[in-house]
Amino acid sequence: MTRRNHAITLLQATQDSETLNRLCALASESALRLKSIESLIPAPLRSCVQAGPIEGPVWCLLLANNAAAAKIKQLLPALEAHLRSKGWEVTSIRLKVQMSRNAP
Repeated sequence: MTRRNHAITLLQATQDSETLNRLCALASESALRLKSIESLIPAPLRSCVQAGPIEGPVWCLLLANNAAAAKIKQLLPALEAHLRSKGWEVTSIRLKVQMSRNAP
């Protein structure tokens, strides 16, 4: 590992590292997928949904609470079909409820 004596930007670091470059690409793709399905998610729930990791053909959505997860779960077949129609290889969408940092 070589040490640098000068600061570099995050963009330069991701371009110099194959691993960081791949993670950056996956994060961008995940955000694009969320943007693609956003119109299918009821407006009041949109703020409860975040793009999560992509692991092969499985994509994860991060949800703010169990109520949002229950509603999104009902929409999964339509969301998956929409993503496939847009050219993404998605066999399933996994849902994960994020625990609140303010919870006791």
